[in-house]
Amino acid sequence: MKIWLLVLGLLSLVTDAPTMAASFQTREPIPAPSLQVRDLTHTEKTLSDYRGQVVLVNFWATWCPPCRAEMPSMERLRQKMAGRPLVILGVNSGETSDEVNAFLPSVKITFPILLDPDSVNTRRWKVFAMPTSFLVDAEGRVRYSLAGAVEWDSNEAVERIEMLLAEHRKVGPSTMIPSNPQ
Repeated sequence: MKIWLLVLGLLSLVTDAPTMAASFQTREPIPAPSLQVRDLTHTEKTLSDYRGQVVLVNFWATWCPPCRAEMPSMERLRQKMAGRPLVILGVNSGETSDEVNAFLPSVKITFPILLDPDSVNTRRWKVFAMPTSFLVDAEGRVRYSLAGAVEWDSNEAVERIEMLLAEHRKVGPSTMIPSNPQ
């Protein structure tokens, strides 16, 4: 898996991030795969920790230029949506906490960074390119996916998120569908 990710990373070095703009793929709502990771303080986190909220799960790596390029837009989205039931999770794939901590001062982000050093979650979520993101609704179902960089504070991205937030308001907080343990 690491060799495949390395090849993708090298390919991304010769591409320009804006031309890598991803398009949202609408998904038939299915329970999100389980997500079992640790944050930078080594606290265990799971997707169910964020029940009742819309969750942007972004798989990324420090060696990936498109990943680094989209991070500021995720922070702007977080600021724009402050106080709303939206959580952004940056899941680093295949790297150590030392590698991630060495990189983080180069970007100014405040959303949670989670570690998947052995890429178990990356494989479980069927991520084959970096970055890959998923929008999970408040009931724990994957609703959109995209491979490649995107400006998360763009109208298209915000509209998708607003739609999921509006659905949450209509039905109210409910019991989340359990994660798919694949």
